[in-house]
Amino acid sequence: MTDAELFIPDLLAEMPVVTRGIHSQTLDDGSGLRLVLFSFAPGEELSEHTAARPAVVHILDGEGAAVVGDTRHDLRSGTWFRMPARMAHSIRAVTPLRMILYLLPGER
Repeated sequence: MTDAELFIPDLLAEMPVVTRGIHSQTLDDGSGLRLVLFSFAPGEELSEHTAARPAVVHILDGEGAAVVGDTRHDLRSGTWFRMPARMAHSIRAVTPLRMILYLLPGER
């Protein structure tokens, strides 16, 4: 089976800037990779949680903070980080923040 091509010319154009809450949108969920866009209003937070799969977070714009494991990191446009499966983490927006989450294929 072959996956269809997916081309997104401008990820930010796919993501609204939100003034309340957190908006998430799955753009792709094939071949073991899941691509999810998130938009956070200022002050919104994904509280500490884990994922069953390894993950990559890429901040597209805005500012915030993440706690990954026991370490706090400042977030800004261009920040990128990878986490193994089951790593505790949280993300909080200081300004409107838009990010992309890649859930990678699980461990084999």
